[in-house]
Amino acid sequence: MILEKKEDVKIDMNSLPPELRDVADEAQKFMLTRNLYHSAIKEVSTKLEILDDEFQAKMDYNPIHHMECRVKSIQSTFAKILKKGYEFKDSDIRKITDIAGIRVICNYIDDIYRVEKLLLQQSDIELIREKDYIQHPKESGYRSLHVIILVPVFQTERVEKVPVEIQIRTIAMDTWASLEHELKYKNDGQISDSEAAALKGCAAQLANVDLTMMRIHSGHRELPSSAPQPQEA
Repeated sequence: MILEKKEDVKIDMNSLPPELRDVADEAQKFMLTRNLYHSAIKEVSTKLEILDDEFQAKMDYNPIHHMECRVKSIQSTFAKILKKGYEFKDSDIRKITDIAGIRVICNYIDDIYRVEKLLLQQSDIELIREKDYIQHPKESGYRSLHVIILVPVFQTERVEKVPVEIQIRTIAMDTWASLEHELKYKNDGQISDSEAAALKGCAAQLANVDLTMMRIHSGHRELPSSAPQPQEA
């Protein structure tokens, strides 16, 4: 059993001076909204785990290597609010679609599209947006499949549809993205031209490795057909 201490999101308005009550009310709504995003992550991650478990039972194979989940930090959320020009109020915060995020790391490229297809086939999942950076990599060399979905979260008094951003990528894609992020983090978001060129070259090499390994793997297994083949790097 895991015992987790939850954040206390209840604010006693009567204990605050009148001039702070409006701010405190928005702050409490924000904390309750963050809790909603935590619940949405649980809903989606459970769906993905069930799909992966079924694949293991039927095919003796797991398309998902592992998953990483996060709710955007309060500081990062505030930064996004300022960047978007929104106000600090619950209705504007809900316009941000990447507060709840799940990163799904797959073994092979075709697993990426297989996982996406199976998830989107579920009747209570609504696709909002898809960006395929595998078929169309970013200029930097970044590759990943991004989807934003709406998932219902059942509460005591109502059902809320909550956006969740899902990034689906291979182990190689994730290794590349982690290195790029680390370099930018250590250099205030900037990397040198030589580093950028070297990273782009690595991305192309890893993309070819991903394709080769997928083809080798597919030749030894009878798996359901999946997505279109990514272009050669």
